[in-house]
Amino acid sequence: MLKKLNWLSGSAVFAGLMSTKTALAEARYNFPDPVSPLTREVYDLHMLTTMIATVIMVIVTAVIIYAVWKFRKSTGYKADQNFHTSKFGKWSWILVPVIVLGIDLTIAGPGIRTLKLIEAHIPAEITVKVIGSQWRWTYEYMEDDIRIVSNLLPKEQAGDMYLREVDDHLVLPVNTQVRFLLTATDVLHNWWVPAIAVKKDSIPGYINETYTYVDTEGTYYGQCAENCGTGHASMPIKVEVVSKEKYAEWLSGRKEMAQAAAAEAASNKVRSLEELMTRGEAVYQKTCITCHGVTGDGIPNVFPALKASPIALGAIADHMNIVINGKPGTAMAAWGAQLNDLELAAVITYERNAFGNDTGDTVQATDVKKAR
Repeated sequence: MLKKLNWLSGSAVFAGLMSTKTALAEARYNFPDPVSPLTREVYDLHMLTTMIATVIMVIVTAVIIYAVWKFRKSTGYKADQNFHTSKFGKWSWILVPVIVLGIDLTIAGPGIRTLKLIEAHIPAEITVKVIGSQWRWTYEYMEDDIRIVSNLLPKEQAGDMYLREVDDHLVLPVNTQVRFLLTATDVLHNWWVPAIAVKKDSIPGYINETYTYVDTEGTYYGQCAENCGTGHASMPIKVEVVSKEKYAEWLSGRKEMAQAAAAEAASNKVRSLEELMTRGEAVYQKTCITCHGVTGDGIPNVFPALKASPIALGAIADHMNIVINGKPGTAMAAWGAQLNDLELAAVITYERNAFGNDTGDTVQATDVKKAR
């Protein structure tokens, strides 16, 4: 009697777990709602395979439970040694492969259609080059010569959106064909925003391609989907999709900002230590703080300290060289291609005078220009 009650209670729990209500209770952990034709295809294929796998799991589990209960040794059942000679035993060798092939063919049609869409080459209105680096994303609008460097926002500023929010983000217009050209500067990365685009690796020295056509305005988040090192979790992605009118306004404003920054960086003006320190602190907080820390102490055995470091206290030429060109074989990126001359001069000056270094040295934009 006790065994029977235990079996009945176990069956009840299993039935509860498999009920529709329970299965859908955590649907929020599924992929986000797709907002482009391609991601809808991917989402539908994902749901189809999930449903098939769930049905198979339920049937197999039910057969196992039934077999364990019906043919248990405690009832005196003895194993059938001639099962393979029975009609069912013989026909199962045909039925099982047929069923498996039928399941495969059910998935094959939608799967092939989705793969063709993923690899399609559709003329684009906007092309964005996405560059992965340890550990940030850089977006270059190829037709408009605009560059955005997107970094993780510190916890103090991001609050509950920490590891999701960034200091600058990608902006796209709604109902527009957009091509993404994906590459990297150091190791493998993977730019993935499941609501709007599929995953494709960003490979150093190689260009991968994907595209999107977002038909719903909104803000969409993603993450680097390739384990790229200790700062892998520090590469969130934020994409804002706006109306075409708002996008045109944003684009005009960014162009003006880019032109003003380029003109200022090209100027031969000699700047004071105070001005360079103010600018340098802003650049440091945006590009260097993740590795070297707020206090310049770095992370022991992972990222070197700048405080009282041989680089920050040593020759200015060596300091400029490592910031501009990076250090091969380490996580120290080459910032020469990512920052302009004034930004580089300011952050080098800041590193040589912050954290108690107090060298009194100043580096001007003209010095960086000569060192490139």
